Amino acid sequence: MGLLIAACASLAAWLWLTFAQGMFWRTDVRLPPRTAPARWPSVAVVVPARDEAGVLPLSLPSLLAQDYPGEARIVLVDDGSTDGTAALARRLAAEQPGLPLAVVTPGDPPPGWTGKLWALRHGIGYARTATHREPEYLLLTDADIAHEPDSLRELVAAATGADLDLVSQMARLRTAGFWERLVVPAFVYFFAQLYPFRRINRPGSRTAAAAGGCVLLRTGAAVRAGIPDSIRQAVIDDVSLARAVQRSGGRIWLGLAERVDSVRPYPALGDLWRMVSRSAYAQLRHRPLLLAGTVAGLALVYLLPPAALFAGLAGPPSAVGTATAWAGGLAWLLMAATYLPMLRYYRQPALLAPLLPVTALLYLLMTVDSAVQHYRGRGAAWKGRTYARPSDA
Repeated sequence: MGLLIAACASLAAWLWLTFAQGMFWRTDVRLPPRTAPARWPSVAVVVPARDEAGVLPLSLPSLLAQDYPGEARIVLVDDGSTDGTAALARRLAAEQPGLPLAVVTPGDPPPGWTGKLWALRHGIGYARTATHREPEYLLLTDADIAHEPDSLRELVAAATGADLDLVSQMARLRTAGFWERLVVPAFVYFFAQLYPFRRINRPGSRTAAAAGGCVLLRTGAAVRAGIPDSIRQAVIDDVSLARAVQRSGGRIWLGLAERVDSVRPYPALGDLWRMVSRSAYAQLRHRPLLLAGTVAGLALVYLLPPAALFAGLAGPPSAVGTATAWAGGLAWLLMAATYLPMLRYYRQPALLAPLLPVTALLYLLMTVDSAVQHYRGRGAAWKGRTYARPSDA
């Protein structure tokens, strides 16, 4: 009877998620209607880069080749790279004439700053003071993000046409290997479940998030929100940035990208594990109760449905067993059905949809590992840097 009650609770959770959580599973939230402005505003593209020589040849040329009718320039911030990132960026710019490129170096971040946000602070400051005119917009994009030639033009047209202070697109991540196919679409699916795009984009909404790989930000909104100083300790900088802009009165928008792609490979499970675990416990604000609730919630929502189905079918025939199997099976069916649109967006086979409980178990273990690393004093580690616990900074 206890398993039946839990299975019914899981089914109720899936009914609520499917119909009352902002239609998070839909993947048709793309850039709003665009109209060319009478005058194209000036834009500075700021690219923080730390040891990115492996991906720059696939991403930086796409920025240099942007077909933008207005004034635009690129500021690449070499954040203490040891692999020749700065020299490679200059060589790529020399080989492919396009938007002007400046390469700057901020030095090591002071205490209380994450490396990426310190690099962004330096890059934004340089972009605002290096020429006679301050850029009207800032495109904050990661070094592993490749843009189609019309990407900047489309982003600016969307921002000006809808009078948005922040326009962010969730870049399409790479899904070439087995582990990428299993884990990556679920990463975006879980993100949308936490931060439903439609809810974010609704005027007056209190839900805020962005995707750090591609953020077009009005410079005036950045100044009002104190970006990036006001979020200098944030490990999950994109969500913190969107919240800061929203709190300062800015209008934000987030959706899925069609022509913006991440070129960073995650060939092994360990690569994806580190990507998720470095910030998972920070997402839970380093609170043990939230961790316990998350683990229990993941188990109830994702792991229990198949367990209830198989237990109900394997046990002796009874009304309780049949009801348990039905509740678990229906919950699993809703889970798979809501995952299918994301799999289609990533051009992956529908056969991966029933495997979502396996992927959820991996994410559960990654989250627990993130907490373990935190309590071992390692904080969030990335690119050779380990950030202290917030209380220690």
